Amino acid sequence: MTTRLETNKIECEQLLGLLGDRVRALRAHRGMTRKALAQESNVSARYLAQLEQGQGNISVVLLARVATALHTEPGDLLPTRDRQTAEEVLIADLLRELGPDSHKVLLQMLSENFAVPIESRRRIALIGLRGAGKTSQGTLLAKHLDAPFIRLGSRIEKLAGMSASEIFSLSGLAGYRRLEEKALMQTLKEHDRCVVETGGSIVMDPKLLNALLTTCFVIWLHARPEEYMRRLTAEGDVRPMENQEDAMADLRRILSERDEFYSRAHASIDTNGKNIDDCVAELIRITPQGMKNNMNDALDA
Repeated sequence: MTTRLETNKIECEQLLGLLGDRVRALRAHRGMTRKALAQESNVSARYLAQLEQGQGNISVVLLARVATALHTEPGDLLPTRDRQTAEEVLIADLLRELGPDSHKVLLQMLSENFAVPIESRRRIALIGLRGAGKTSQGTLLAKHLDAPFIRLGSRIEKLAGMSASEIFSLSGLAGYRRLEEKALMQTLKEHDRCVVETGGSIVMDPKLLNALLTTCFVIWLHARPEEYMRRLTAEGDVRPMENQEDAMADLRRILSERDEFYSRAHASIDTNGKNIDDCVAELIRITPQGMKNNMNDALDA
């Protein structure tokens, strides 16, 4: 039986081996000799050789020197639990050197060449204004697909340890967006199949919208402004009733501002005048899983 001490020894050897691989890969990427790295980092070439061979148990201070000489961060040299490869470190290193415009071009290239085909995606993301039916319809859709239903807003509040209104009060929109991004990335990492209810304004952040469009099958639930207002008041939200005319004007303005972003969804459902069962039936039909089932049924007929 392997003892805990032996297990720890094996894990340490693996850690040092991966660390050595990363240092060697980044040095090669930089076109540096070991001697040049030794001069830049003030760490002896002999010690660097041991490090790259997985035999050097380097201190934090020396690791920081090596990372600086390689123009990267110490954390990028350390393997994570996800077993990040040397290639992934190189990609992250390259991204740091590129500007925002290059990031957009690169994201487009990756999306076009490597994103999971839309018809194969098992994550469903629902977008639209509050009152569109994302919660009620999303819950039933997830149940039908036997998939987790994720309310992104709840995840954001859990991460912050406070309500959304408190987040906005303390950190503003920028603080909320940071938490929204973290919650979304955690959700995508933890679930390869799920139904995600997003916040109404998530489409206004290009990075988050692109993340949804490249990893999920995105469905826009929408209705007429009058229908949104009716649903909100029916749910007990009395704010629209305080000044009906101004509230409706604000609602129309928001819809106008977001329409072009919402319309980038892979599919949409007009929920006007439809009951929840009809909407969910349509949702099921237009999801990749639903379209696949319809095709199989047609072939079997």
